[in-house]
Amino acid sequence: MEDLSEKTIVIAGLGVSGRSALEVLQGRAGRIVTVDERKPEADRHSFDDVDWSQVDIMVTSPGFNPRTPFLLEAQRHGVAVYSEVELAWRLRAANERTGKPAPWVGITGTNGKTTTTQMTSAALSACGLRAPAVGNIGNALSHAAIDPSNDVLCVELSSFQLHFTQSLELDCAVITNIADDHLDWHGGMANYAADKSKVFRGVTRTLVFNADDERVSRLAAQADIASGCRTVGFTLHEPKAGQLGLCDGWIVDRSGVAGDEGQATRVAPVVDFTHLCEPDGTPYPHLLADVLAALALTLGMGADLATALDALRRFSPGGHRIETVAEQQSEGGRSIRFVDDSKATNAHAANASLAGFAPGSVVWIAGGLAKGARFEQLVADRRDRIKAAVVIGADQELMLEALKTQAPDIPVNVIDPKDAGTVMQRAVDAAAAFAEPGDVVLMAPACASMDQFVSYADRGDQFADQSRRWVRDHGAK
Repeated sequence: MEDLSEKTIVIAGLGVSGRSALEVLQGRAGRIVTVDERKPEADRHSFDDVDWSQVDIMVTSPGFNPRTPFLLEAQRHGVAVYSEVELAWRLRAANERTGKPAPWVGITGTNGKTTTTQMTSAALSACGLRAPAVGNIGNALSHAAIDPSNDVLCVELSSFQLHFTQSLELDCAVITNIADDHLDWHGGMANYAADKSKVFRGVTRTLVFNADDERVSRLAAQADIASGCRTVGFTLHEPKAGQLGLCDGWIVDRSGVAGDEGQATRVAPVVDFTHLCEPDGTPYPHLLADVLAALALTLGMGADLATALDALRRFSPGGHRIETVAEQQSEGGRSIRFVDDSKATNAHAANASLAGFAPGSVVWIAGGLAKGARFEQLVADRRDRIKAAVVIGADQELMLEALKTQAPDIPVNVIDPKDAGTVMQRAVDAAAAFAEPGDVVLMAPACASMDQFVSYADRGDQFADQSRRWVRDHGAK
C-alpha cells in the first residue's frame, strides 16, 4: 500500500468514483481537497480556486476528458493525475489469508465487458473464492481493493478509467472487442484503442483476446507481458493453436487453458448454455463470445474446469441484456416476444444483438442519442434480420438516413420526439402493429438514452412496462 500520509490530494468531482476515493483516502492522505461546482458539500466549487503548486496528486472522475482545462493545468504544474482505478491499485490491501494483495482480473472492451465481468465473478465465486464484480460495473473498486477479505477482484474497466491509469499489472486480462465509441472523449480511435490496451501491459498469468477482432488481435500481439504469461485467443469459429473456440456444436480448446496445449480438447456442448440461447437453442453469438472470454479468464486463474462450467451454464445475463420481458402467445404455439437489449447503446452492440435472431423476424426499435455515430454499416449488415423499424429519440436523422440508403424496402415508423413521457408507449404500440406470431420486438437502440430517458436502465424498464401493458391489453392470439 502506497504511503500517502504526507500528500495533498485533490478529488475532482464527487460522483460515484469521487465519493469512493474520498472515503478510502480519509485517514490515509495528508490533506484532501474536494472540488465539484455542483455539490455544496465540496471544499471548492471552482478549479480556479485550487493552488496547483501545493497539490501532489489529483484523482479525477471519468466524466472529465483529457483535454479538460483544469486537468491540463494540473499536469503543467507536475501534479500526478490518477483515475480511481490507479488509486485503488496503489492502495491494495493484503489478503487476510495469503498476506498478499488480491489478484485482479481486468475486463475491458467496447461491448460485452459487463456480462463477461459478471460471468467471471460467478465462476470464480463458485470455486469458493470471494471474487466480487467491481469497477465500471457500478461497485466501487477502491473500497474492494482495501478489503482484506477479497480473494480476487473481477474488474470491469472503461476506457475513461484506463486513460489515467498507469501502474496496473493484472493477473489476467481481456479485451472483448474494440469498435467506434466515445471517440469524442478520447480524441480519436488510436487514442481509444491505446487506452483499452493498458489492460494487457504487464499481465502476469493469462492474456485473453478476441481473435475475431483484428484490432484487438494486433494489440495482444504487441503487448508487453510478463515472462511465462499464457496468451489465449477466443473465437466463434474453429480454433487454431492457442485459441478457445467452437467446432461441431462444442466449445473446443487448443490453447492448453482447458486441456493439453496444441491438442483439440472438447470442453462442453454449446446447447448446455440454455440461458444464452434463443428458445430454439440457437445461441446469441455475442453472449457466447462472453462465455468463451470468461471461461478463459477463469481457467487462467487456475479455477476448476467442471465447477466453472457449471457456474457458466447457470448464469443468466443481467437486466437489459437480451431479456425477454413479455410474450403474447398464439394458438399455433408461436408467439410475439418483446426483448429488452437497452444496453446495446452503440452500433457494434446492436449489430451483435440483431445477429442472434432469425432472418426477417425482428421489429427493431432503434434510435436515441447518436453521439455522432453512423449506422449505415449496421443496417447493411443486419437488414436481413429486420422486418420493420421503429425509430425513437431526439436525434433521428442519422438512423433514418441509414435505413433509407441501406434498406429502403423495410417499413419504418418514426416516433415524434415530443412528449418524452409517452415515447415508449407509442414506440411499443407501433412495433407491435408490425409484429406477427414468430416475430421479436427488439429494443436494441444502438444509441445512448439520455435524450429522452434517465439512463439505459430507465429506457429498458419503460420498454418492459409498455410491452407487458400491450400483451395484457391484447391477450393471446
